[in-house]
Amino acid sequence: MATSAIGPGFLTQTSSFTGQHQASFGFVILASVLLAAIAQLNIWRVLCATGLRGQDIANKVLPGLGYFLSALIVLGGLVFNIGNVGGGALGFNTLLGIPTTVGYVLTGAIAIAVFLSKNAKGVMDTLVKILGGIMIAVIFIVILIVKPPVGDAVKNTVIPATGYGALFPAILTLLGGTVGGYITFSGAHRLIDAGMTGESKMKEVTKSSVTGILIAALVRVFLFLAVLGVVAKGATLDSGNPAADAFRQGAGEIGYRFAGLVLLCAAVTSVIGAAYTSVSFLKTFSKKIADHENLWVIGFIAVSTLVMIISGSPAALLIIAGAVNGLILPISLGISLVASQKKSIMGADYKHPTVLLVLGILVVIISAYVGITSLGNFSKLFS
Repeated sequence: MATSAIGPGFLTQTSSFTGQHQASFGFVILASVLLAAIAQLNIWRVLCATGLRGQDIANKVLPGLGYFLSALIVLGGLVFNIGNVGGGALGFNTLLGIPTTVGYVLTGAIAIAVFLSKNAKGVMDTLVKILGGIMIAVIFIVILIVKPPVGDAVKNTVIPATGYGALFPAILTLLGGTVGGYITFSGAHRLIDAGMTGESKMKEVTKSSVTGILIAALVRVFLFLAVLGVVAKGATLDSGNPAADAFRQGAGEIGYRFAGLVLLCAAVTSVIGAAYTSVSFLKTFSKKIADHENLWVIGFIAVSTLVMIISGSPAALLIIAGAVNGLILPISLGISLVASQKKSIMGADYKHPTVLLVLGILVVIISAYVGITSLGNFSKLFS
C-alpha cells in the first residue's frame, strides 16, 4: 500500500504543491494523513474481517454496486498507471538521459518482468520493499544538503499562512494519492491473498494499516522538507519535472541524479501496485481472469505503457490521477461503513469500533465536500 502510494504522482504532487504553498503545505500533509488513516483503518477492517474483496463487499451491500465500484477503481487505476509509466520515463531521463519514449517502454518492461516470475507475488513484495528503502534514504540525504527551515514548517503545519480554504484542492489530491481509488485496496487485497483474514487477525491488520500510512507520511514529510529547503530561498520549480528540478537546485548535479533514482523506484513500485490491485477487482467476476491473473496484470501494464507513449505529458496526468482517485474515496469508504453495520455481511459476532464508524462518516462527508468544491478548481492544480 505504502509503495503504491509513493509513486511518481506522489513525488510530483508534493513538489508542485510545496512550490505553490511553501511551508503551509505542512498542514495539507497533516490533514491528509489523519483523513487517510481513518479511511484505511475502516476499509481494511471490513475487508479483512470478512475475507471479501472490495467489489464483493459492495455487491453484498447492493447487488450490482460491486461492478460499478470495480469500473471506478479500474478506470482510476488505469489513469494512475499511465501516469506512473510516464513517471518512470522521467526517472530514466533524469538518471541516465534516456529519451522519454524509450523510458516508457523500459518502465513497463521492468514491471512486466516481475509478473513473468513463477513467484510473482513474492518477487513483488520483496522488490517494493527494497525500492522503498532506497527512496527514503536518498530523500533524507538531500534534506541534509538543503537544510530546510524546519521551525517555519512546524508552525505552518498547525496554522498555515495561506489560510485553510486555499489548501482544499491540495488536500483532495494528497488524500487521493494516499488512499484514494485503488491504493487503499492494494494493501487489503494483498492481505486477503496472504490469508490475513478473520476477526482474530484484526490486531495485525490494524498494525499493517497504520504502518503503511506512517511510511507514506514519513516519505511525504521528507520530500516536503527537501523541496521546501529549495523554494524557501526563492527558487521556482520546473513544472515539467518539479521533483527533479528541486533536487538539482538544492544539491546540484548529484541531486538531480538522485531525483531520477527516486522517480524510477517510485514508478516501478506504483506500476506494480496499480496493475495488481486493478486486476484483483476483476478476478472474482471471472474464473478465466482468476486462473490467468498474471497475464491480465501484464496486459494492464502493456496497455498503460502504450497509452502513455501515445498521449505524453506525464506530469499533468500524475496530478490529475491523484484528484480523480480522491473523488472515488467517499464512495468506497461509504460502502465499507454501510457493510460494517450489516450482520449478514460481517457475521453475527462482529462489532465495528464506534469511534472508527463516527470518524469514518466524517471523512466521507469531508472528502465528498472537498471533492465537489474542488471540481471547479482543477485548473489551479497546474498554476
